[in-house]
Amino acid sequence: MIPLDETVLQALLLAVVALPLLGAVAALLPAPPGLRGRGPDQAVLRHGVTVTGAVLALTVVLTLGFDHDRPGSMQAETNVSWIPALGVRLHFGTDGISLPLLVLTALLTFLCALYSYVRMPQGPSPKAFVALLLLLECGTLATFAVLDLMLFFLAFEMVLIPMYFLIARWGGEGRGAAAWKFVLYTLLGSVVMLLGLLVLGLNAGTFDMVRLADVHGSGLGHTTQLIAALAIGIGLAVKAPMWPLHSWLPDAHTAAPTVGSVLLAGVLLKMGTYGFVRILLPGVPEGAHTFAPYLAAFAVAGIIYGSLACLALARKGAKGDLKRLIAYSSVGHMGFVLLGIATLTHTGVNGALYANLAHGLITGLLFFLVGALKDRTGTSDLDTLAGATGGALYGRAPRLGGLLAFGAVASLGLPGLAGFWGELLALLGAYHPAAGLSRPAFMVFLVFGALGTLLTAAYLLVVVRRVCMGDPAETRPERLATVTDVRGFEFAAWTPLVVLTVVAGLWPGALLGLMDPAVQSLLPGVTR
Repeated sequence: MIPLDETVLQALLLAVVALPLLGAVAALLPAPPGLRGRGPDQAVLRHGVTVTGAVLALTVVLTLGFDHDRPGSMQAETNVSWIPALGVRLHFGTDGISLPLLVLTALLTFLCALYSYVRMPQGPSPKAFVALLLLLECGTLATFAVLDLMLFFLAFEMVLIPMYFLIARWGGEGRGAAAWKFVLYTLLGSVVMLLGLLVLGLNAGTFDMVRLADVHGSGLGHTTQLIAALAIGIGLAVKAPMWPLHSWLPDAHTAAPTVGSVLLAGVLLKMGTYGFVRILLPGVPEGAHTFAPYLAAFAVAGIIYGSLACLALARKGAKGDLKRLIAYSSVGHMGFVLLGIATLTHTGVNGALYANLAHGLITGLLFFLVGALKDRTGTSDLDTLAGATGGALYGRAPRLGGLLAFGAVASLGLPGLAGFWGELLALLGAYHPAAGLSRPAFMVFLVFGALGTLLTAAYLLVVVRRVCMGDPAETRPERLATVTDVRGFEFAAWTPLVVLTVVAGLWPGALLGLMDPAVQSLLPGVTR
């Protein structure tokens, strides 16, 4: 990998952020006659694949041109004045923390567009669907690329509108209520977060996230830091989602179309935890230190609560929905991310960032698989799929069953797969929290977190046993009688997630070597 000139990197990053927005506008225009293919619907779906593919290609080039010898430094920076009266600037850049999230967003959006080209969810015109998908990608990429607090807030809010309509117009049963619940929860949290961002920026004299990280809270009073940390933390915790602010998530995932669930779990949840690392920890360190034990307590409560909820949904006779079960599992997995952040250590924060990426890959794959299973059978109800003695998916559709089992064991943190390292590092961070934090308290959090890993293994193995195992000659769940195996377009959409899950599990040093210098620059006073 050869580092590119800074000017080229700037152009690449701006193109990555702007191209989806331009593509969304173009999707609403009539297709040129020569590009319509079999009709305008196919043309706009092909347009979605082309634009998201181009964004992914640009992101890969940006990654290859990134100077990997200094990942702790901000690169590809663009910094020009936008609203001088308020001190708001168009400031973009990327480092070892945000670059993997940019790649993850571009990859998942491209795979969703590719999947939708063949399996478009039922609903209104594909033209609006593709435009909303691209607008969602633009907002998410911008969230990870901007370095100004006000721009961060605008990008953070930008994703609400497209996700609302994707759920409300292309979702399943209960989509209207789920979409409103999603918007209301996240919007109310964002109002509180905006107040915190204003308190931080106005008192620090800058909205620039790089400058805030450099001064590391210098000049901010203790009370100001407490108020800013609490307000910003609440807004980010809603999106994370942190227990007990999570209740919008299961309804949104259950009602959303397959690609909506993939993007919601794969990238939108990461916006909240990214904000903790990028803004809260370096910007208001005293406030973060004060609230760290409470954040850790809520995190482990989410780990245990999410696991117990999944166990309740997985048991026979509970009429549990597989999409809802995976949604509750996200509450538990994101609890490990929040626990790692709460340790305020390099080890814990690196574990949180690693778990972020692993969750995006693995849970994105699981939602793809459950969505495909629902498309084939007309239901994601676990009791219906399992029948009396097991769904026997291994025998009826072995590749689909094998992929579902792979996703389950990756999600439970099997060593050698991506999910293992993030959880391990988060727990190690809790074993040795930052100076000034109560080690006995964090040891208790560690024990509950470790218990959560056991509960996670329990409910995922129950799901695999009930859906995948059984004798197809003896067990006859009607819904699975004629289920087809993995199709070509599904293989194309899911293979990258499987490969990256294995690579990230076997070669964690590649990501950790990219992230750790950036984490050290954000937490300069931490020794481990």
